[in-house]
Amino acid sequence: MANYTAADVKKLRELTGAGMMDCKKALDEAEGNVDKAVELLRVKGQKGVAKREGRSAENGAVVSLIADDKSSGVLLELKCETDFVAKGEKFLAVADALAQHVAGTGPADIDALLASEIEAGKTVQAYVDEANANLGEKIVLDRFAQFADGYVAAYMHRTMPDLPPQVGVLVELDKGSASEETVAAVAKDVAQHIAAFAPKYLRREDVPAEVVEAERRVAEETSRNEGKPEAALPKIVEGRVNGFFKEVTLLDQPFAKDNKKTVQKVLDEAGVSLKRFARIRVGA
Repeated sequence: MANYTAADVKKLRELTGAGMMDCKKALDEAEGNVDKAVELLRVKGQKGVAKREGRSAENGAVVSLIADDKSSGVLLELKCETDFVAKGEKFLAVADALAQHVAGTGPADIDALLASEIEAGKTVQAYVDEANANLGEKIVLDRFAQFADGYVAAYMHRTMPDLPPQVGVLVELDKGSASEETVAAVAKDVAQHIAAFAPKYLRREDVPAEVVEAERRVAEETSRNEGKPEAALPKIVEGRVNGFFKEVTLLDQPFAKDNKKTVQKVLDEAGVSLKRFARIRVGA
C-alpha cells in the first residue's frame, strides 16, 4: 500500500479540485508521490472531458468586474454541474480570471472570446477545458456582457446565502449633469429592479415587430373568444398590447420601489438616462 497521509490527500484536493476518493486512488497509483498524482489526475481529467460533454451544466455563478472609475464593466456566467463545485474557490477563481480577460481584451462575441489567448499559447477554450479536467465536471462558458460607453454599475443577487451570485445585472447610464451620488443610487435601484422583474427589452422600440404582431393577434383572438363587442375590439386589443409592453419593456414597467412611477419616470426625475442593460441568471 502506498505511503501517504491525510495531509497529502488534502493537498492534492486543493491542487486539483478532485474528489477525495479520486485523490486517494491517484496517490495509490503514484505510490504516494503528490506531484505524480497531480499529473495522473490531470490526464484522467482530460480523458473525462469528452465523456462529460453530454451532461447538463445548470449550476454555476455570475461574476462582475467594474472599473474603478465606473467607465466600463463586465458580467460573465460560468456554468458547472453541481452547486458544490459552483461555490468552490477554484471554480470562482476561473470565473474571475475569465471576467478579467474580457475586461482587458474586449472580445466581440463568445466565439471571439473562446478563441482568444488568455495565457501564452492557451486559448480561453483550452483554459475552460483545463478547468473541466481539474474540477471533474462539465464547465461551460457561453454568455458574457461588456459595457464601456457610460456610467457602468452591477448588481449581484444570491438566491441562496451559501452559493455565489446566481443573478447578475449590468447597467450603463448616461449621467448627464446628475451628481455621482445620484447616479450611483439610481443605477443600484434600477439594477435591483431588473434583477427582480426580468424585463426582456429596454424600450418599446426594441421589441421586434413580429413579436408585437403576434401579441396583437393573440389579444384579438382572446377578446373575440371572450365575446367582446366587435366595435370595441380595436381599443381592447391596444389596451392589452400596452399591458404587454408594460410587462416586457423596462422603461414601461412600474418601478419596484414605487409602483406609481415607471422606471422611465424615475430616471427622468434623477436627470439620467439608461443606455442599455444585461441580465444573466445561471442556467436560464
